[in-house]
Amino acid sequence: MKNGLFLGIDVGTGSARAGLFDAQGELLGVGRHDILLFREDGGIAEQSGDDIWSAVTAAVRTAVAEAAVDPRQISGIGIDAACSQVVVAADGAPLPVGPSGDPARNVIVWMDHRALEQAARINDGGHEVLRYVGGRISPEMQTPKVLWLREHMPRTYAAAAHFFDLADYLSWRATGDVSRSACTVACKWTYLAHERRWDEAYFDAIGLGDLATEGFARIGPRIVDPGTPLANGLSSEAAAAMGLVAGTPVGAGLIDAHAGGLGTVGGRGGPGTISTRLGYVFGTSACTMTSTARPVFVPGVWGPYYSAMVPGLWLLEGGQSAAGATLDHLIASHPRADQARAEAARAGVGVERWLTDQVLSRIARPADAIHLAGPLTVVPDFNGNRAPLADPDARGIVAGLSLESGLDDLIGLFVAGIAGIACGLRQILEVQRSAGVTTEAVVISGGAGASPLVRTLLADVTGLPVSRPGTDEPVLLGAALLGAKASEAAPDLGTAMAAMSSMREVSAASPDHRSLHDARYATFLALQAAALGRPASG
Repeated sequence: MKNGLFLGIDVGTGSARAGLFDAQGELLGVGRHDILLFREDGGIAEQSGDDIWSAVTAAVRTAVAEAAVDPRQISGIGIDAACSQVVVAADGAPLPVGPSGDPARNVIVWMDHRALEQAARINDGGHEVLRYVGGRISPEMQTPKVLWLREHMPRTYAAAAHFFDLADYLSWRATGDVSRSACTVACKWTYLAHERRWDEAYFDAIGLGDLATEGFARIGPRIVDPGTPLANGLSSEAAAAMGLVAGTPVGAGLIDAHAGGLGTVGGRGGPGTISTRLGYVFGTSACTMTSTARPVFVPGVWGPYYSAMVPGLWLLEGGQSAAGATLDHLIASHPRADQARAEAARAGVGVERWLTDQVLSRIARPADAIHLAGPLTVVPDFNGNRAPLADPDARGIVAGLSLESGLDDLIGLFVAGIAGIACGLRQILEVQRSAGVTTEAVVISGGAGASPLVRTLLADVTGLPVSRPGTDEPVLLGAALLGAKASEAAPDLGTAMAAMSSMREVSAASPDHRSLHDARYATFLALQAAALGRPASG
């Protein structure tokens, strides 16, 4: 792989971040800027495309300044983003997407669940393309959201020139190229990447036939593989806003979780291979990314998607709709939340880091943390179950509550919350295993991956080793790999992965508490099934 500097841009739910890497994967500078989020009743969550773009440009300027490099040294740029939907008119102006009527709020956030009814109607149709989303489409995906706009905001629907996945929108803002990434359209729009086609019959059947009649010009006029250089590179306008050089190559983007997978599963060292490692992106939500040499259909797990993350491999995508959000919710709802926040502020750390330190100070080794949870069991389906139940109506459970309300109780609840998230991961692994998927190791990315407590509980609950990437910013690295491919510094993404990513440490599963974790997992399944009126399954 050729030398150069590569800029990765990552847009999540709460912030835009940028990171500058060299050809060995060393992070030279990073920038971050918050973005606005608007929440309303009815499952509505919206953002502003212009606000997100401003945050991106600010983050890039900060990263380049921190790295103290000449922008002319930057060889390529890659962008990833959460799978939110952005709606713009023919002149690029934002269009309103919700009851507020505010055109500035033109982004339907991935977590928005307004399209529950539309998703249910689509699922009732039993369409062939649904085989590639685990059998049931989610309201977090894009066609239910577009259908909601057509039915509830027909003026916006008619005026829209483009319905973008957020990563594609940002690529368009950066270059002016309206091409879509095969990752976004396959994973969130039902594009059949292995056949390089849309299914016109599906769009006709669900009430969006005009999109097909128009040649899919509003959702995917040209589909390219992730990392493909976009036309003309960075535009003059975008370069001026970022403080970069016009014409710098920009690669077609990825969904943020997929960038985390790309930045981790091919790393040097550690157990497993690309095809036997599960990429686990632990953020506000959690995503599981599993690559297979052949298509494997797993009920309740999205995919298989061809070349959506690693070129030439099929991708299975699962996860939990609330992971970090579950921990935030558990902490915020506890009577000692204010005390914990105050103590964390005095220590100069975030509340989750402070609680982790409290846990580790009370035990001899991380594996013993599970004893602090006592009888508390958490089923983290507070925003529905993404996989393997594929049920947006599922709800979270906290069982084993007592009248205790002290700080020790909060610490135990925090541990139980992490263990519950780990049980959700184990559930996904077990349904994939039953379908013939072999997983030898988990590679974690996202902020939680830095926590030895999180890594240990994930390993002990699932029985698999959990590897931590060599970089603290694997999602940004995954985006930067797209820039390496776009600049032709690497001939393909596989080469870039091997050159720029590695494993730092491995948390092995401890056999000491295996029976305890098995018993807690059985309780988890029973609680989840009882809440849904279903038989327990694993």
